[in-house]
Amino acid sequence: KGKEGMPIFGTCAGMILLANKVVGNKQIRFNLIDIVVERNAFGRQVDSFEVELKIKDFNGEPFKAVFIRAPYIKEAGKEVKILAEFRGKIVMARQKNILVSSFHPELTEDLRIHKYFLSGHY
Repeated sequence: KGKEGMPIFGTCAGMILLANKVVGNKQIRFNLIDIVVERNAFGRQVDSFEVELKIKDFNGEPFKAVFIRAPYIKEAGKEVKILAEFRGKIVMARQKNILVSSFHPELTEDLRIHKYFLSGHY
């Protein structure tokens, strides 16, 4: 359905499944967004952390992002819009109807990312 235009939001492992390629891994993917993902880019479970992120399209107010064994986007195709970076690594992006993030917005009380996804303004 994603290839037919159905909106899909993938967080963390969901981003990995939606990617075109995962570095060093041949697991099955849906190939719905033109990105290359590297897994566990910020360390192991014990290295989990929270950080205030500036997200494009969010008028400058930071978003508290929760990273748990998070991947990052190593490469993004021309059609991919980069929405957020952390330490020089891409951690949120979209391409047409597909939205992805390295972090877990569902673990915060801030609903802006969910509202952004549901609004269809991407």
